Amino acid sequence: MNTGQIILLLIVLAVLAAGAYVAWTAMRRQSLRRRFGPEYDRAVAEHDTRTDAERDLRDRERRHAELELRELTPEDHAQFVVRWHALQSHFIDAPADAVGEADELVRDLITARGYPGDDDEEQLAQLSVDHAATLASYREAKEIADRNSRGEAGTEDLRIGVVRYRELVAQLLGEDPVPAEPTPAATPAAAAPPTTRRDEEVHA
Repeated sequence: MNTGQIILLLIVLAVLAAGAYVAWTAMRRQSLRRRFGPEYDRAVAEHDTRTDAERDLRDRERRHAELELRELTPEDHAQFVVRWHALQSHFIDAPADAVGEADELVRDLITARGYPGDDDEEQLAQLSVDHAATLASYREAKEIADRNSRGEAGTEDLRIGVVRYRELVAQLLGEDPVPAEPTPAATPAAAAPPTTRRDEEVHA
């Protein structure tokens, strides 16, 4: 093989390598888009370059793989369902308090499932790996809860906040939607289940 042929072969190999790299990059990008959905676009908007955003998303996946996530016990699951319906009923008479209860319930539920509970940014990052589709709703709910704590949220804002919290609760409980009424097994003898009318008013 003469020098010209060697050079030509090297050029062909370089072109093939470049093509393979482009294809591999496109596949990784598509995989991230599928997994993170709207969080992918949010990450791109928050970083200087798409490469930086994708590096951040892959780092979230790496940290997420280190978590020890766990399923709820039947008893814990039942208690969260009962708590959710109790706050929905409470919304009719005290919507501001109900939003605070929803925020507390979601934090407890997130921690019970094994996600970080003491760092809001890390919590959102870890949730984005499995629950990207509802993370925008959770962020909106948290923003409403913050405004509520300052006395700046109206009744309609509070209703929206409860509905947004409910979306993540349904995913974390594995029920979509959360049942309109607690099941008999999920309702302690001392707890009276809320009426369907009240649930429907919150969901309206």
